[in-house]
Amino acid sequence: MIKYREILRLHAQSLSNRSIASSCGCSRNTVGDVLKRAKELGVSWPLEGDITDSELQRILFPEKNKSELRKQPDCEYIHKEMAKSGVTLSLLWHEYTEACRHSGEIPYSYRQYCRFYNNYATVSKATMRIKRKPGEIMEVDWAGQTAFIKDNFTGEAIPAYVFVAALPCSQYAYVEATLSMDTDNWISAHIRAFEYFGGVTQMIVPDNLKTGVIKSSSTDPIINQSYQEMAEYYHTAIMPARVRRPKDKASVEGTVGIISTWVIASLRNEQFFSLSELNQAIKEKLTEFNEKEFQKKTGSRLTAFLEEEKFALLPLPASPYELAKWMKATVQYDYHILVDKMYYSVPYEYIKHEVYVRTTSKIIEVFYKSFRIASHMRLEGKEGQLSTLPEHMPAKHKQYLDFNRDYFIKWAQAVGSNTQAMVQALLDSYKVEKQALKSCMALTKLADQYSLERLESACKRAFSYSPRPNLNSIKTILKTGQDKLNTSIRTNEEEKPQMKSGSHGFVRGAAYYGRKEK
Repeated sequence: MIKYREILRLHAQSLSNRSIASSCGCSRNTVGDVLKRAKELGVSWPLEGDITDSELQRILFPEKNKSELRKQPDCEYIHKEMAKSGVTLSLLWHEYTEACRHSGEIPYSYRQYCRFYNNYATVSKATMRIKRKPGEIMEVDWAGQTAFIKDNFTGEAIPAYVFVAALPCSQYAYVEATLSMDTDNWISAHIRAFEYFGGVTQMIVPDNLKTGVIKSSSTDPIINQSYQEMAEYYHTAIMPARVRRPKDKASVEGTVGIISTWVIASLRNEQFFSLSELNQAIKEKLTEFNEKEFQKKTGSRLTAFLEEEKFALLPLPASPYELAKWMKATVQYDYHILVDKMYYSVPYEYIKHEVYVRTTSKIIEVFYKSFRIASHMRLEGKEGQLSTLPEHMPAKHKQYLDFNRDYFIKWAQAVGSNTQAMVQALLDSYKVEKQALKSCMALTKLADQYSLERLESACKRAFSYSPRPNLNSIKTILKTGQDKLNTSIRTNEEEKPQMKSGSHGFVRGAAYYGRKEK
């Protein structure tokens, strides 16, 4: 309010307009306008009665009293609209003036409009939405101060690094301790922070640490691939703070300092023997910290979050993000790659190409130039197992896919009982079935080379030599033609004269040496 009484009093004492303006805290133009209007209306010092400045303004400048006819801004509506992305006070004031123009009412100036909202938010609300939108940003960082866990056996103090996430609008915070600051713990802490908040912010603002940002840049930073994948899964974006610009994440910087006092320092006299014990104590201190009343405004971080920010968070996905690791591999000549001592097939067209492999606890995915070219269920158990998909094989290799255990057993049954016994013996003689199938395949090729009848006879002959013949025995019998001697041997045995009783059975006759008996 302009000091009308003081201006008139000092003018009556013959002070200059400059001196009056300096004394009353207003401009010389304002002093000149007041004195000019007072002269026109015949108002001079001393004044009649006890007239206030408000009454003098009504007398000297009646047009200023029309401000009471101006349309009062709806501050509750402003507060709700300011929570929406992209909405500013300037936009709302423009819409307000347009509405007044259509309704024939007088609007307030932009400065007065902002003043109305600031007063309302300061008195009635816990958060001010001019600088930060609710649900817009989550600022994350590692605390500079560490906690400690005591080893049960050696008594050694093991450092535990403290992860801090803060929402700038409500100052609501999340804290947890991890045993290392690697990428796995960094991403896992983000996932648990989202679950604690019950939603996801539109952006994440980390520092330029190597676990999250491979190369810092003010225009085009390179984000760690696993970290970027996690952000895409939760439909959020990663916007690293500028190098040596702590104001870009001022909320978490301030929260880190407070957390160091209220959480880490408050636990300095307690001993913890496991990470779960430490995190349980941190959780209790964190609850106390978030429920602590603000000093200069009503409410707490928890009430501000529930009333002013939680509604603006993006919903969580149906299941949490499963942490994935990335690695490079080269496709070998057998169109397989090696991952954790297991072999997984890749389309044979990519032999000798370098590919990216994404691994989770259940899935192995292979990418070439950002395109997924293969996917396998993760193998478990004995090392050296293979996961081969038929569509990854060359055309000449696919013809062997049907040659499995059942195929060879069925084929042997059609040939004969001796061949069936031989196939079963081959299948049982190898620990790795793939090697046994190769031997069975070689047996079928012998049948194609010599005929099924000769193969059956050769198998019979092999079993007469040994109860457990091998493939080489069958090859030798067929190659030497021993399978054809079965009939002649049987005939000679029938024509062989019976030994006289009393003769020695171990004496060899002339027939053994190829001579005729005399």
